[in-house]
Amino acid sequence: MFGTIIRFIVSALVLMLVGWLLPGITVAGFTGALLAAVVIAILGYIAESLFGKSLSPQGRGIVGFISAAVVIYLAQFIVPSFLRVNILGALLSALVVGIIDAFVPTELR
Repeated sequence: MFGTIIRFIVSALVLMLVGWLLPGITVAGFTGALLAAVVIAILGYIAESLFGKSLSPQGRGIVGFISAAVVIYLAQFIVPSFLRVNILGALLSALVVGIIDAFVPTELR
């Protein structure tokens, strides 16, 4: 349970960093980033359970990259007051999240 809470906090901080660094993505505060991280995790879980593990960003393939961008883009429709993303922002944030995951795998967070 504690590991899950830490994972969401780290994901929210990464989302805030991405929103601060990159054009095309805006996150409204830490609470918004935390809520968006939860929604992104749920959407990612749904996508993985529907299409299999090859769809996950940890697969490090182009399909995982595109699916991460789509999940980030779709999250804005669920939490519109906290997250705004355009297509370029979704692609860039999926790239940054993929790079961060390459150095800090999800299992270790």
